[in-house]
Amino acid sequence: MVASPLLPPAGASSRAFIAPSVVEGQQHLFHQHDTLNIATRITLQSAGAGLLVSAVQNALDRHDRGAMGIFTRTGGTIGLFAGMGFMYSFTQSYVANLREKDDSLNGAAGGCAAGFLAGVRARSFPMAVGACAGLGAVIGTFDAAGASLAGDGRQDLSRKEREQLRLSFFKQPKEAATEEAA
Repeated sequence: MVASPLLPPAGASSRAFIAPSVVEGQQHLFHQHDTLNIATRITLQSAGAGLLVSAVQNALDRHDRGAMGIFTRTGGTIGLFAGMGFMYSFTQSYVANLREKDDSLNGAAGGCAAGFLAGVRARSFPMAVGACAGLGAVIGTFDAAGASLAGDGRQDLSRKEREQLRLSFFKQPKEAATEEAA
């Protein structure tokens, strides 16, 4: 069997390929998430985003409904956004409480649930499964990569610290590793 550069070596621990959720050497204590409180807050926020999108849809379409078209013509958008926000946040916090871990798999499960709901709205089971897989993969990857579009603050480190961090990322040759240990 040919080794793939994308897969871990056979027999190797997969733990090295998952980004740690805490700084190495520190103990992480799990705290229970208030599932319904989080889900309610996120549902209201995503319903507000859905209201904004519905208003834009209403403004761009030609019709004779007036401003009430936000609710009568494109109001389903508000419900979809609210439902997806609820499914994501509820599933994410429920899975975190069930597993007693805060990691990227919780976000992947929440993304899968929200994507499945979007596919159900399209009345297509294959689309629901595909949206589940796609949104779950995107959100899980985003969470595993640090859950930030701004980076992790490495730019604030001094040049020497960044160089040490960069060098510690790569494998050291065996002779260099034995010299450092001595």
